[in-house]
Order: sequence, then structure tokens, then C-alpha cells
Amino acid sequence: MKLLDIKPSDKADKKFVATFLSDTGREKSTHFGQKGADDFTITHDKAQRDRYRTRHEKDLATGDPSKAGFLSYYLLWGSSTILATNIAAYKRKFSL
Repeated sequence: MKLLDIKPSDKADKKFVATFLSDTGREKSTHFGQKGADDFTITHDKAQRDRYRTRHEKDLATGDPSKAGFLSYYLLWGSSTILATNIAAYKRKFSL
């Protein structure tokens, strides 16, 4: 699987949409992030990030990095407050 693009979502209630290309050549789009809600890239609050990550660690049980839970966890609530830095780390971590 390869991450092709991350851009603002056209859904009224989502922040972003990630487009993936599967090994079979099919594209998959995943909308993620609640529009209007805080995230670490906005608040820079490490305690809030830690609480979010504790609450949502269960979302990683699927093992599928193209799921919305993975995308929010690593991109919006990642180690950096800079989205581009989190995207690069996510791509490295999951070989996308």
C-alpha cells in the first residue's frame, strides 16, 4: 500500500481525506478528523495528546494504517505539532 495524498475533506464533518493505492492498484479514500474539534497540531497540549492517545489506543488493534483511527492517532495527535512532520513519520513507520 502507498499513501498518495492527504488533503482537506469535502465532507462537512471531517478535516482531511487520505488517498491510498493498494498493492492491487485500487485507490481507497479515508476521511478522518472531526472538523471543528481540537487536535495536537492546533492546541500543542501534550497532556491532551496523551489523554487522546490513551483513549484511542484501541483503534490501532485493526493493524490497518489506512483506517481513520490510525490516521488521527499518528497525524493529528502525533509526536509533532506540525502536520507535515507527522505525515513523514507515518509514511516511514508504515512503509507507505
